Amino acid sequence: MPNPTKYTNQNLSSVAVVILNYNGRNFLEQFLPSVTENSGNAEIIVADNASTDESLDFLRANYPQIRLIEMKENRWFCGGYNLALSQVEAEYYVLLNSDVEVTPNWIPPVLNLMASDEKIVACHPKIKLFADKTKFEHAGGAGGMIDFLGYPFCRGRIFEELETDFGQYDDNIPVFWATGACMFVKAKTYH
Repeated sequence: MPNPTKYTNQNLSSVAVVILNYNGRNFLEQFLPSVTENSGNAEIIVADNASTDESLDFLRANYPQIRLIEMKENRWFCGGYNLALSQVEAEYYVLLNSDVEVTPNWIPPVLNLMASDEKIVACHPKIKLFADKTKFEHAGGAGGMIDFLGYPFCRGRIFEELETDFGQYDDNIPVFWATGACMFVKAKTYH
């Protein structure tokens, strides 16, 4: 049986946290500190989708330790990540929106879950609303599902109503989709 505590903040060298950016200098300034402070020794990469704001200057001046992948044109979400991840060598990728604040020890529990079962190839943690951390985030708070008619929905939101987190989704369950706002994926499976 795999070691359930294989990953710690000091043992994340097989992880690349990849942030896709397009004119998000303000988000980078606000949220990147939480990523750099709470990601242990994971590699942090900003893949820039041909920003025309001061994003690249800001990163070069304030975060020289972060690897930059510069694209010549905006390839949007899928194209941007596909091009960027083709240039990243890691066992696990963490696709992270530039407007996400992460908390201490945010990576190891997810990786330890993934390492515990080879069938788990992608997942995401609970995601809370930044403006009100008692509520789930609308893009996929606690796991994406699909109903029998083919309509996607997520735990933590009913139509436009965001649920308050009372611990009702503090479980690990199979989901139909994981949100790209914060998605962990095995690189081999991704490619």
